[in-house]
Amino acid sequence: MRVFQVRGEGGAARLGVLSDGRALVLQSAHEGILSALDLFEALERGLDPAQWRAAAERAGCFATASWDELARDPAARLAVPVDPPEVWGAGVTYRRSADFREEGTGFYDRVYSAERPELFFKASAWRSVGPGAAIGRRRDSGFTAAEPEIAIVLTRTGGVLGYTLANDVSAWDIERDNPLYLPQSKVYDACFAFGPVIVTPDEIPDPYALVLRCRVTRGGREVFSGEASTGQLKRRFEEIVSWLLRSNTIRTGTVLSTGTGIIQPMDAGLEAGDVVTLSCPELGELANPVALV
Repeated sequence: MRVFQVRGEGGAARLGVLSDGRALVLQSAHEGILSALDLFEALERGLDPAQWRAAAERAGCFATASWDELARDPAARLAVPVDPPEVWGAGVTYRRSADFREEGTGFYDRVYSAERPELFFKASAWRSVGPGAAIGRRRDSGFTAAEPEIAIVLTRTGGVLGYTLANDVSAWDIERDNPLYLPQSKVYDACFAFGPVIVTPDEIPDPYALVLRCRVTRGGREVFSGEASTGQLKRRFEEIVSWLLRSNTIRTGTVLSTGTGIIQPMDAGLEAGDVVTLSCPELGELANPVALV
């Protein structure tokens, strides 16, 4: 199943399901489900998604829309694919990330090799944006970079509900100045983008064979591109999740972004007006303009 959301009049999120080129958008609740979070909570309780969807279609709860037109419709704009209770991030999970952040042997190298991974609180729902919405560059940062990542959506017990594209936008100059500034590097308005869909595990044969690409354009001209594969991950998703759950209660719908292997060079940081596009054949395409916040 490929799950998305639209934001209708009044700002309420409505669940959508992308299937065989059709975008089905809920017009009214069915069995108490109207949003993606409603669906995921029901799945955790044992709901059969195929039976629920078929029953909702028979009840006339879905309207069919064009996926391409949906993103351009101001009355039903694509939103974040779930309103997350929390967003968490994992860092230094790829070798290139450790190499870029610190020359020689230091605490990033030690984290890369250590048993305990780097985990940090990243964003709340209101700091997160979906497809087409602007991601933020801090006004007090001279080098903010995109961090293209695969994110996983979790149950309260750490089960994987699905996979999605994510951009863990970070002010690297602030973090490099002093690691104690990490929260200011990571957490601010519009600091996290994800979407356009959440793809359930049954549609991802091998989560460690996902190739993620990033492209940054400025005035229509490409200023950066890169790619990485989840096959390059030092830490498996299950390992990162197990550490996240240690002495830490999460709620269903929590998003965990799993680290980046695509590194923007220091001479190609994000500027207002840039457009960052992430793509993965299995997960779609996520494009966001950049704005000062």
